[in-house]
Amino acid sequence: MHAPKPSTHHAWHYRMLLVGIAVITLILAACGTPPPPKVYRVGVLSGLEYAAGVTDGFKAGLSELGYREGENISYDIQATNIDPVAYQRILQGFVANKVDLILAFPTEAALDAKAIAATNDIPVVFGFAQIEGVNLVKSVREPGKNLTGVRLPGPELAIKRFEVMHTIVPQAKRILVPYLRDYPIVPPQLEALRPVAAAAGVTLVELPVASPDELEAALKLQGSGDTVNVDAILQLVEPVAVTPAFFVVLGRFAAEHRLPLGGAYLSVDGYESLFGIHVDSKDIGHDAASLADKVLKGAPAGSIPVISGDSIFQINYREAQRLGLSIPAGIISEADQVLK
Repeated sequence: MHAPKPSTHHAWHYRMLLVGIAVITLILAACGTPPPPKVYRVGVLSGLEYAAGVTDGFKAGLSELGYREGENISYDIQATNIDPVAYQRILQGFVANKVDLILAFPTEAALDAKAIAATNDIPVVFGFAQIEGVNLVKSVREPGKNLTGVRLPGPELAIKRFEVMHTIVPQAKRILVPYLRDYPIVPPQLEALRPVAAAAGVTLVELPVASPDELEAALKLQGSGDTVNVDAILQLVEPVAVTPAFFVVLGRFAAEHRLPLGGAYLSVDGYESLFGIHVDSKDIGHDAASLADKVLKGAPAGSIPVISGDSIFQINYREAQRLGLSIPAGIISEADQVLK
């Protein structure tokens, strides 16, 4: 006898059951395999050697926020030192590589990044950048133009540096102020500083230079031996203050004539400044990371308020002793660090 054949009706239900099981299996498999995370590509233009710590702080800050290099973020870090031609080349490379975000510092690099990225819809986060007098942002609250960042408070720092110098050396009536010629963040600092110095009865001897050799030649014109035309040297927030080649020239001249040199703390080839008031580059990078996180999560960069970096005050007590200067107790109590 032959077994009875299954009815067509039963066969159809059997096939539908198999199809249903297959579909459910595929759905469950898809649900169990999440898509790979997006890998954000970030271009970093580190344009000032002195501020290179911004990059370290930035990466550390993003790591704390859950960004893991090689997993969900990659960095193209390009470093140079006050080289506008290199800035352009590096930024054009970021555009060509279609990065998701650009971190650029200092001010000049940020300005170039703003100009290049604006036509390519790439958000920019800047750091270690002064916003006064350079047309970098529309306002602190609403920077606009697809960028935001961490502000370098240049004018405030310049005034604080002058006030500390005047307090330590009140007898100084002519203070030399060297700076890099045509550097865009300098004029706003001088504009803020001039009335403060005038009110204190101090003459600022402004000295723009383009190179260490030019600085050395200009210093020779200030006098020689025991006779010089200035009583102290004040550093602004700009490259001459923080570039070793410039600093050695200033330090040598100050040491030869026993002049207080202060503003940005540096120690190069045995020459040291008396005090420094500055912002910590790693802290600026860390703050920039919080802004970048908001941008990468979809917030328009131009709507995120600019952050201002906090200042750090260092007193070089051993340099004061070498110069025979007495540091007022009030100044020492204000210092974040006393170097002995």
